[in-house]
Amino acid sequence: MDRPPQIQYEQNWDATIDHTLGRFVYGSLSGAASALLFFRCPTTRWAAVAFGAGAGIGSALTDSSQLFRGAISASSPPVSSPTPAVVPEVQQSSHADAPEPKHVEAPKLERFEEPLIQEAQDA
Repeated sequence: MDRPPQIQYEQNWDATIDHTLGRFVYGSLSGAASALLFFRCPTTRWAAVAFGAGAGIGSALTDSSQLFRGAISASSPPVSSPTPAVVPEVQQSSHADAPEPKHVEAPKLERFEEPLIQEAQDA
């Protein structure tokens, strides 16, 4: 039996808050640990902590948006999509019919480039 949309919506918000707080704390702690190991300056240490916190919040935001997207699509009526375009079938060709690749020669060097290459090779 499906839950009413309001209860599912409230449970999604509870899960979102739980994910956001947990990942913010874990991201901040991992940023602080890496900051203590790798950086000496207080400014860069705080930057590492902020980066970890941002990564945690971003991860929680991604999961929460997927959670709500599933809840919204389950509780709302389906939206009619446009009819798909008809794509003509393409004939499959065998590898035996494929032409061989052509060999392309490198362009010849101009006269004024040759002495530069000679000097580089002699040095």
